[in-house]
Amino acid sequence: MEEKKELEVIDLRVVFKKIYEKRSLFFKVLPIVFVLSCAYILCIPRYYSSSLSLAPEMGGSSGLGGTIGSLASSFGFDLGSMETTDAINPMLYPDLMEDNGFVVGLFDIKVKSKDGEIACSYNDYLSKHQKRPFWQYALAWVKKLLPKDEEPAINKGNKLNPYVLSKKQDEICKIIRDKVSISVDKKTAVISISVEAQDPLICKTVADSVKERLQTFITNYRTNKARIDEKHYKNLVDEAKADYEKARRLYGSYADSNMEMVLESYRAKQTDLENDMQLKYNTYTTLMTQYQMAKAKVQERTPAFTLVQGAAVPIKPSGPKRMLFVVGICLLAIILLSLYSIKDVILKE
Repeated sequence: MEEKKELEVIDLRVVFKKIYEKRSLFFKVLPIVFVLSCAYILCIPRYYSSSLSLAPEMGGSSGLGGTIGSLASSFGFDLGSMETTDAINPMLYPDLMEDNGFVVGLFDIKVKSKDGEIACSYNDYLSKHQKRPFWQYALAWVKKLLPKDEEPAINKGNKLNPYVLSKKQDEICKIIRDKVSISVDKKTAVISISVEAQDPLICKTVADSVKERLQTFITNYRTNKARIDEKHYKNLVDEAKADYEKARRLYGSYADSNMEMVLESYRAKQTDLENDMQLKYNTYTTLMTQYQMAKAKVQERTPAFTLVQGAAVPIKPSGPKRMLFVVGICLLAIILLSLYSIKDVILKE
């Protein structure tokens, strides 16, 4: 055991001696690495991030079902989403960012920079007002010099088809998917929206706009059938009202023109017209009641949203972490130089 310890001490001394002998290499390489890493990271534009949390109204269960659901949620299982009759449960909301229809709907968001110099749509901001490293500008300039195929003229009218996009529009969609994220907590069903942007105010504006569009999507989905029923009953009520008013006018004109008639045939016809008018009135009132119930159903199905945490204008940038990057690169250089200095010892062993 003593011989092994002595050999280990000797090995460590040899290692440190080799590194010390190569100290001039460290003094030459580390300043260069430091300068290059600083130059690189300073070219990367800073970005800000803003996030918010939203809790949609969920159909809760009571009694034993609620107790079992609470126990299951503590283990990470959401029985509430399994019991719902909705085809889209909250766990699928993050997948909306994969749909072009939802992403393209974010193109028209009106954004304004904190200094007021930029005021445009979110699409124009991402395509025209983004800061980039200098080498990306050089690559873009080279690409302009190269011949390229002409892109077919699509979506240049007033209405944009989200499922027939040009190459440039598809690239904007990919950028939005990288900068906007939606996540759902499986235990609490709280929806979190996070947005990254190079301007703090634009970051907050986009987060609020995504929240509003997500609320609109959820509301439209949950009230879709109820709104269809409401529209159906509204058409029936309009038709029944028109039939009733027509029968009422016919009965009124007939009764006024035959007030002094005593023949039973005239009285029988007047009675028939009165009964038809009453029947149409009963139909109209019944449909009106059902229409009011359908309107109430729309309100009942409309979910309420609770803003758990609002989006704030960030004060400090989220990245890149310039100091950590430089320190990390310098440490990596020290490790590589150390391995290079003791390579003879390693190969010998």
